[in-house]
Amino acid sequence: MGTISEKIFSRASGQDAKADDFVMAKVDYAMAHDGTSILAVRAFKEMGVRSVWDPSRIVIPFDHLVPANNESTASLQFDIRKWISEQGIEHFYDVGNGICHQVLPEQGFALPGKLIVGADSHSCTYGAFGAFGTGVGATDMAEIFAAGELWFKVPQTIKVTCQGSLGQYITPKDLTLHIVGKVGADGATYKAMEFYGQTISELSMSGRMTLCNMAIEMGAKAGIVPADKTTFDYLRGRAVEGYEPVYADEDASYVKEFIINVSDLEPQVALPHQVDNVVGISEVPQTKVDQVFIGTCTNGRLEDLDLAAQVLKDEKVAVRTIIIPASREVMKEASMNGTLAILLEAGATIGMPGCGPCLGGHMGVIAKDEVCLSTANRNFRGRMGAGGLIYLVSPATAAASAINGYITDPREI
Repeated sequence: MGTISEKIFSRASGQDAKADDFVMAKVDYAMAHDGTSILAVRAFKEMGVRSVWDPSRIVIPFDHLVPANNESTASLQFDIRKWISEQGIEHFYDVGNGICHQVLPEQGFALPGKLIVGADSHSCTYGAFGAFGTGVGATDMAEIFAAGELWFKVPQTIKVTCQGSLGQYITPKDLTLHIVGKVGADGATYKAMEFYGQTISELSMSGRMTLCNMAIEMGAKAGIVPADKTTFDYLRGRAVEGYEPVYADEDASYVKEFIINVSDLEPQVALPHQVDNVVGISEVPQTKVDQVFIGTCTNGRLEDLDLAAQVLKDEKVAVRTIIIPASREVMKEASMNGTLAILLEAGATIGMPGCGPCLGGHMGVIAKDEVCLSTANRNFRGRMGAGGLIYLVSPATAAASAINGYITDPREI
């Protein structure tokens, strides 16, 4: 009687791991980006370790402040590139390749049944593939770099069952925001979340990644969708090694269960300054928008850009609209299928693949009292600029709002 998390930790630790056990588990793949690798490498060197445990199992994408936004950032990135070369790290993705949480799955590292740890809180994205993906701090990542293992507390698990099919212009982001609003920002603290039901099985891999990406916004250690045909089809030709999916037993023990019916779900909006401050769009007064941002590890995939283009086709944006593909692969595909042309014709600005303004670093920071409608995962006070207001929505809602200049239900366009 085991959950997916218990089974993955049992394999990784070599013991019968149960919820609340403390285990020393071997990590399958470790990831750090340009923002966190700096601290991890510094701690690694302070430990006196000469070489990493396995250079083939470390993935380092540069995505947060790329291209470098100032001399200090450029210098730090130079140091990391030097360390990567010295250590023989095999999987380094430099400027322009895209966001870590998009690049790692695209390159076939997010695999069912694996334990994947990233020095970034949204590493829970990898659970979309039936893996246990989770984030750790930079010093913990230094330990993984050195030894390839780390201690974990096996989490209890919450089961979420979603019933029904999503309606037109009701997206996986709307479903995700709705779940966050129901569970709450701390409703799943240090729990794993397993997602089931018709709604989940109908989601594409992109939609599942959106869902699992925001598990951390409920405090969860991981969000997991059991692997199925959709998973296997995506991984065909991508997977870097063999994998063995794991599934929860029928009598698995869950600490809590939620049942969500999506049949009447409307577009959702997370109001400033809390991700769980979620309401249906019909409850939002006409709110003027200064900037629309479509992108990030939550909603910068091809499916998201295509949806935005569907809404913006033959229209013009009324406010500055920044659209940043999650990866080079996404940007290439969006260019080839005509999506980028539609977005550009509508008046949107296309940015280089990466995190962009999501973390308030560059490429779209907002001023005091400005309103940004964003497809990102966080709307905390000051995240995109001191004094700015961030509303979280789907790519469809963002695109519709860009046309009118105020928060708009995409079903009205």
